[in-house]
Amino acid sequence: MPPAHRTRRPRSVLSPFRGRDRGRGRASAPASAPGRVRIAGPAPGSVPAPVLVLALGPAAMVVSTMQTLVVPILPVIRDELSLTSSAASWLITATLLSAAVSTPLLGRLGDQRGKRPVLLGVLALAVAGSVLAATAGSLPLLITARVLQGASTAIFPLALSVLRDELPAGRLPGAMGFVSGTLAFGSGFALVGAGLLTRGPEAGYDRVFWFAAVLSAVALAAVALAVPPSPHPAGGRTDWAGAALLATALVLFLLPVSQGNAWGWGSPRVLGCLAGAAVATAVWALVERRVGEPMVDLRMLLQRPVLFTNIAGVLLGFGLFTQFIGVSYLVQTPPEIAGYGFGASVLRTSVVYLLPGATASLLAAQLGGALVRRIGARITLAAGACAGVAGFTVLALAHGTPAAVVTGGVLTGIAVAFGFATLPAFIVAGVPAHQSGIANGINSISRSVGSSVASAVVTTLLAAGTLPDLPPGAPALPAETQYTLSFGLGGAAFALVVLVALAGLRRDRPPAVVVLEAGPAADRPAGAAPVSAAGAAPVSAGGPGATGTGTVQGPGRL
Repeated sequence: MPPAHRTRRPRSVLSPFRGRDRGRGRASAPASAPGRVRIAGPAPGSVPAPVLVLALGPAAMVVSTMQTLVVPILPVIRDELSLTSSAASWLITATLLSAAVSTPLLGRLGDQRGKRPVLLGVLALAVAGSVLAATAGSLPLLITARVLQGASTAIFPLALSVLRDELPAGRLPGAMGFVSGTLAFGSGFALVGAGLLTRGPEAGYDRVFWFAAVLSAVALAAVALAVPPSPHPAGGRTDWAGAALLATALVLFLLPVSQGNAWGWGSPRVLGCLAGAAVATAVWALVERRVGEPMVDLRMLLQRPVLFTNIAGVLLGFGLFTQFIGVSYLVQTPPEIAGYGFGASVLRTSVVYLLPGATASLLAAQLGGALVRRIGARITLAAGACAGVAGFTVLALAHGTPAAVVTGGVLTGIAVAFGFATLPAFIVAGVPAHQSGIANGINSISRSVGSSVASAVVTTLLAAGTLPDLPPGAPALPAETQYTLSFGLGGAAFALVVLVALAGLRRDRPPAVVVLEAGPAADRPAGAAPVSAAGAAPVSAGGPGATGTGTVQGPGRL
């Protein structure tokens, strides 16, 4: 009788989150050795990690570019098409709602059908939407184009899922950090591009959208050339009812949040939408509990690491947009009228005051990925959030000089980069690979919700307290104390991120996922998916006469 073989959890499985990696995240045994355990990792001949990461970087930039490029050119679009400010604001709202509807659905389709085809499809929509926006001459066509562009939000969670599928454990934190950094950098890049392209008396908004079309086309080509097919798509049926109900709940919540200032926060439309969102959420939860293959596994959402990661995502999104909107309005305020501000143009606002923070995000993301490997994701997230608290403290108390505003922006940029670099690590730790697309999609939506709430809160605060005794014909300007209050709320959001990281995201070890192969690996057809079973304890893969191999998939502790 052959000796029993014991499985053990190899150290390298912990490498993405704590301690230095000792190898490439894979420990393989010969197929003929019975009862051995091998760690899941990329197949031989995978795309080199630097090539894959550099291909996905521009794709992540498309996400933030589509979200922010229209902000500085809204006055240009309004004047060229003779729109009201309220009508022009729908160009932002349309993208927000499109992202809320499409991101969870596309993330789930990526899990089921493969990430590569879904990524290519989303980027094709981004190209089509940008070309339509560049050639559109009416508001309905522009809103349609922005809906197509809004689908690009799904690119980021899909890109993270590709990295999880293809890269060894030791390279995963750094790769996720770089892609997350390009996401943060894209906002500043888009603002600078929009400012430069709309200079001059003859400049129109079409140039900005042609710029977006070129960026999307480059990202599409890079993904087509470098991203391989998903190794084992989960397959299954699409839960269209769950997708529709989730989309309805998100739209009914985000629509009044984005239009509350125009409609009135106590208006029947706002209150009716919020009540409808609550009802739609309850119905969606009931449907998802009863369907055989739900779009979103509610048990997954309620797991401690996933739940608190999404809470951290809301808070990070809130802090990001509080800084973005607050600084943009503050530095453009004419000091000769208000007694504060710098009277900056759109281009100067982008280049001098916002770009340094975006650049710091890109650089800090690399440091964040390295810190995740060395000290763990929890401490890295908490350290970044402390930098955010410091940055908002500077903005709240010392925003009277350009140097202080830039310093505060750099500190908050570092906080956002550390957050974007660590949140995917918690998602990887909390869910199995076949749910990573939808889980990262929900986390992206949580950040969008936080950003939307921040936009509504800051705009409401700035409109609530205006300066008295302004000169005739001068626009209504917020009192300086309203900026102090807004930045204080941003600091409070990052302080809560510290609390979530240290108290909510405790160092739990999730159960391992053991993949048992019924016979020698050489006997299994190429590309055949193994059979999975979840188990929390070490599993004996051997036994009298056992001749199989097993795979332990588990992210380890955080």
